[in-house]
Amino acid sequence: MTLDQKPADRTTTRLPLLTYVLAAGTFLMGTTEFVVAGLLPEMARDLDVSVARAGLLITGFALGMIVGPPAMAILTRRLPPRWTLGLALVVFAAGHVVVAVGSSFTVLLLARFVTALATGAFWAVAAVVGARAAGPGASSRALGVVLGGGMLANVAGVPLGTFAGQLMGWQGPFWALAVLAASGAVGIRRFVAGEGPQHHVSSVRSELVALRSGRLWLTLAACAATTGGVLSAYSYLSPLLTQRAGVASALVPLVLAGFGAGALIGSLVGGRLGDRRPFHVMVGAASATVVVLASLCVLADQAVPVVVLVTLLGLVGLTANPVLVGLAVRFGDAAPTLASGLSTAAFNFGTAVGSWAAGVALESSLAETGPTIVGTVIAASTLVPVVALIRAQRRAVTGSAERF
Repeated sequence: MTLDQKPADRTTTRLPLLTYVLAAGTFLMGTTEFVVAGLLPEMARDLDVSVARAGLLITGFALGMIVGPPAMAILTRRLPPRWTLGLALVVFAAGHVVVAVGSSFTVLLLARFVTALATGAFWAVAAVVGARAAGPGASSRALGVVLGGGMLANVAGVPLGTFAGQLMGWQGPFWALAVLAASGAVGIRRFVAGEGPQHHVSSVRSELVALRSGRLWLTLAACAATTGGVLSAYSYLSPLLTQRAGVASALVPLVLAGFGAGALIGSLVGGRLGDRRPFHVMVGAASATVVVLASLCVLADQAVPVVVLVTLLGLVGLTANPVLVGLAVRFGDAAPTLASGLSTAAFNFGTAVGSWAAGVALESSLAETGPTIVGTVIAASTLVPVVALIRAQRRAVTGSAERF
């Protein structure tokens, strides 16, 4: 067995319909996670807070996504996956109604946190169900599609939400997401019912014991650094574009769409390549992200290069995500849902820390380029756990070969 190769490494020509149903759900989840980034000025003005303080709505959501996935994986382990997915969408819809009608920043922050708990539950279960339905030879490819729903949100959901928010008030996108999630909750149980392997309930102790793998925790560290680097910069793209690069505010949704298009392509390509060469994808994506973010710092005053670099950031920055989720599930062994939940939590831990640090940098003398500088430093740190993971995997493969 080679360093990159996975057991039963076989490629299927067609993914099951369930994969695309789950991708539709992650589309909604991805839209709500990132749409605030495009509406920060409007929300800050309406709620009478600074843009940096309004950015806490991103940080608060990310904190909920840290707690939610592993906690929900344990609390809902006795529920069939279709029930967990359906209930997550119901809570998701209710949280968005609260945000749409609320006028207190504290209430909105709390609602975002609760919504994130439901989002985390959906992501954790969707990743495992999607990977199992596709089989071991196409699990990364299936995860690329499932996670691609979240990336598609950046192509369509976030730009449309930003445009709608600018046109009719920032509450509009939240009403739309609530309606779509409520509709999805009705339909998803029918699509998920009967799919995948028989539901197995394991004890909490057995799941926790399965998390002793050092390779799993290195994977989680890479998850945190990957998204922390990209999303610390992405969270404050709007002020960088309008106040530093001189891009008209009306064009911000189009630039965000460029990022989303790049992220969608990167996720699909990364998922496909990751079934054969996961570690090559991880190293390549991390290195390219550092180069793009560093270039964005240097060329922040030039509109055209900034727009191009934002698109490239989407293309390379999140390419390794489906690979990382697949490795987390693989190294989690007997606790795949909890491992998947922990990977989602790690992604959002990076987002929370990165967006918080980026907000601090935004209000410092670094001004609009501060978040991008923070992102460059965090992205560079991704290579530390990635290199350590490669060495650990090499030792594991060598040890396995010596036993035969």
